Amino acid sequence: MTDDHNDLVTFVRTRLDEDEQRHAQQLLPYLDEAERRGRIRIMRTDDGQGLHLAAGPLAAQEERAPVPFPDKVTYLRREVTDHGDPDTLRLIASVYAGHADWRPEWEL
Repeated sequence: MTDDHNDLVTFVRTRLDEDEQRHAQQLLPYLDEAERRGRIRIMRTDDGQGLHLAAGPLAAQEERAPVPFPDKVTYLRREVTDHGDPDTLRLIASVYAGHADWRPEWEL
């Protein structure tokens, strides 16, 4: 793993921690704001057993209930830890592009 990859993983984990704190304080997490703006979408798989992350607004074949924030964070942490592929990391990190620690090289 490169230093840049490790820095990106650390950035994403730290921002997820901060979003959890925002949620605990009953503030809108940046993840939820990004979904509302159509930047990302976290949805249940067709079988309802897992979650899926996608870029941009995707139209579901049928209206689905939103994924609760705690489920999103658990899923994203698992993605970062188990897979950590650069594209997924950059997609998650893009939610926090306005943060002072954001780096332009992480742009998708």
